[in-house]
Amino acid sequence: MTITFYEYPKCSTCQKAKKWLKDQNIDFQAVHIVENPPTKAEIREAADKAGLELKKLFNTSGMKYRELGLKDKLKDASEEDMLEWLASDGMLIKRPMAISGDKATVGFKEDTYEKTWKR
Repeated sequence: MTITFYEYPKCSTCQKAKKWLKDQNIDFQAVHIVENPPTKAEIREAADKAGLELKKLFNTSGMKYRELGLKDKLKDASEEDMLEWLASDGMLIKRPMAISGDKATVGFKEDTYEKTWKR
């Protein structure tokens, strides 16, 4: 099983997640989330597999999120709007985002990674 691992290389959370995967000898394919952002379909798939609503996929602490005033816009946004925003800019997506088979995780919490990715 190889995990598709969307990351921003300078992100400390992504670095911690990557180290955890390496320490567990888990194969992953790193994808630069800004240079190659996931498509709307991949974002929808990650949300479904992680059991999260789309709102939870936003990087709410990012500058881009604040610049676009998304906090207020999200309340009334349609799923299509949210997918459109998330797919338009990798910096809007909470990271790292990892997908493989029927599983996905968004963000990094060691216990979640333990449950989801440990063999």
